[in-house]
Amino acid sequence: MAHWLYKSEPEVWSWDDQVAAGEAGTYWEGVRNHLANKHMKTMAVGDRGFFYHSNEGKAVVGVVEVVVAWAPDLADPKGTFGAVTLKAVEPFPTPVTLATIKADPRLAEMVLVKNSRLSVQPVGDDEWAVVRALGGLRS
Repeated sequence: MAHWLYKSEPEVWSWDDQVAAGEAGTYWEGVRNHLANKHMKTMAVGDRGFFYHSNEGKAVVGVVEVVVAWAPDLADPKGTFGAVTLKAVEPFPTPVTLATIKADPRLAEMVLVKNSRLSVQPVGDDEWAVVRALGGLRS
């Protein structure tokens, strides 16, 4: 299973919104970055990711799971970009801030540290375990 990080501005779509979407989840549309789209194309049902509040808060606040694999984004008239469907799995007891991530030498190579602007990004297995532990979740 691969791991990911999905960024969302909480004033646009928050963790609470994601939880409210329930088991059906939400169609993660609107991604218009080619690398982020490429990452989503490789995702499989069951892959898990961090839900990250960007802009305001700047913290990992929960875990989501892919429930529907990549499909063309219906809002993209050219058909270049797509989306996956994500459901909320569990909240972080303690949000893990970007400052905390940047301060931890075990996470120095994390994409979030090196390319914080990318909206959908891979997370290594070791990074996954470290961030979960920092947030109070068991691996």
